[in-house]
Amino acid sequence: MAGRRQAILAAMLLGILPLVNSLSAPIVALVCLRHGPKEALTVGVWAMLPALAWAVAGDVLPLLLLVGTTVLAEVLRSSRSWEMALLSAIGVGIGGQLALTLQPGFLELMQQQLEQMMARPEFEGQVGLLPPEQLQQMLAMFFGLLVMSLSLVFLMLARSWQARLYNPGGFRQEFHSLRLGWKTAALLLVLFMLGTLVAQLQTVVMYLVIPLIFAGIALVHGIVGLRRWPVAVLVIFYASLLSPVMTQLLVLAAVIDSWYDFRSRMRRD
Repeated sequence: MAGRRQAILAAMLLGILPLVNSLSAPIVALVCLRHGPKEALTVGVWAMLPALAWAVAGDVLPLLLLVGTTVLAEVLRSSRSWEMALLSAIGVGIGGQLALTLQPGFLELMQQQLEQMMARPEFEGQVGLLPPEQLQQMLAMFFGLLVMSLSLVFLMLARSWQARLYNPGGFRQEFHSLRLGWKTAALLLVLFMLGTLVAQLQTVVMYLVIPLIFAGIALVHGIVGLRRWPVAVLVIFYASLLSPVMTQLLVLAAVIDSWYDFRSRMRRD
């Protein structure tokens, strides 16, 4: 935020370093949120150079996260709606999946690594592998879900940076009140149920659940904040998300909240 040169330098340096090479994405997103798409494009072009180098080397994740997070930042900036950003993330995730399918060599490498892991004695007889073509489709879907989820996380990171600099406490208030409208939640559920019935759509239906998961996480954070419960409650909550049952309950809570609005009722009480 001190200047274009500093933003370009920070984005490029983080983009070059291994392990943290994806963190150039929230930097460009912060520029977009604060100064708009034109300035973000200027910084993003420079940040894309190391991301392209990593893509050539076989790691496309930094490039996809850079593009996806910046797109979501512009959606949030222009619409001022987290609901629109969450829905737009579905397109980011599907785009990540399509990008991976264009790299069959990388998919085959992922498949080989998974098969080698499942061939270990501790996994023998526990999990059966899918046919090669179906397994590649599942791997591409999980990669797309990763791109979608991380793009949203990086967008929230950039938004928190912006709030810390210019509106302290603003992001906490935004996130604690994040909630999907009941029409949006109902539409996502209907599309999800229809998608499970159509074989051609079964590899993309999971993208419809991610907005509900993020809305459910915001619901839990909002309730913890209103009740002033200790941080340990959130630690236990995130640990419980490793259970599929808890994730399903979280999605159900987000759907109910889209109609009932628990936080508004708690504030009135």
